[in-house]
This record gives sequence, structure tokens and C-alpha cells, in this order.
Amino acid sequence: MTFTIWVDADACPNLIKTVLFKAAQKRQLMTILVANQIIATPPSKFIRAIRVSGGFDVADNYIVQHLQSGDLVITGDIPLAASVIEKQGVAINPRGELYDQRNIGEKLAMRNFMEEMRNTGQVSGGAAAMSAKDVQHFANALDRFLAARKN
Repeated sequence: MTFTIWVDADACPNLIKTVLFKAAQKRQLMTILVANQIIATPPSKFIRAIRVSGGFDVADNYIVQHLQSGDLVITGDIPLAASVIEKQGVAINPRGELYDQRNIGEKLAMRNFMEEMRNTGQVSGGAAAMSAKDVQHFANALDRFLAARKN
């Protein structure tokens, strides 16, 4: 089965992009990075970068409009992941967590709750910096996905 890997590239850490670039080359998988800024990519017929106009959710909307059932989307954006799942795609965040039908509702509710807490000043800060362990978790999740799709 042929599928595309879509990357919500504006916020995707460079270490994760490196893992994706290696996988795209090794396994000859079309990988498309979508961002509202210029994204550097290695020369490859399997890796493309698409620059969309700036604006709220423009890159997310582009990904949702173009993805096909079974495509993989790399994103930490939970509303985007929910849209991907709705279109029968698969989403993995840059820390290696798989979003699926079983957990996306809970993740979306928690995200909305935390956003409300931040907006009222009850919580501040964001996610911790990306660690080597996080990159390994992502690489492992990507490998599991690719191995399941091999046949």
C-alpha cells in the first residue's frame, strides 16, 4: 500500500525531521513538509517542502485537504491530529505518541482544558525541550508504523 508522510513542519523539531529524511530515503517514501516558512530539505525525489501563506491553521488545512486515507501525519497539533483521524489517516506526534480513535477524544479534551487554564493565567509554560529519549521514542513509533505497512 502506498502512502504519504505529511509533516506539520512549522513546529516540527529538526531532530525529528532528520529521522524522517533518513526514513524517506531508505524506504523510498514520499514525505511532504508543509509550513508557512521556507524549510530546508535534503535533495531527494522523495522529500518535498511546500510553503503555504501565513495565517492561522493554513498549513494544517493544506494537509487535511490533501491527505489520503492511510497517510501518516507528523504533528503535535491535537486538533490537526483529530482531523487526520477523521479522514482515516494516522497521526504521530514528534515525541512518538500515536493518536488514534481510542485516544484522540481524551487528548482533544485535555488540550482544550489546558488552553483554557493558560488563557486564565492558571497555568503557564509549554512542553519540555526535546530530549534524545523523545527522538528515540519517535523513531521507534515511526518504525512500528512502517513495519505494519510493509505488507
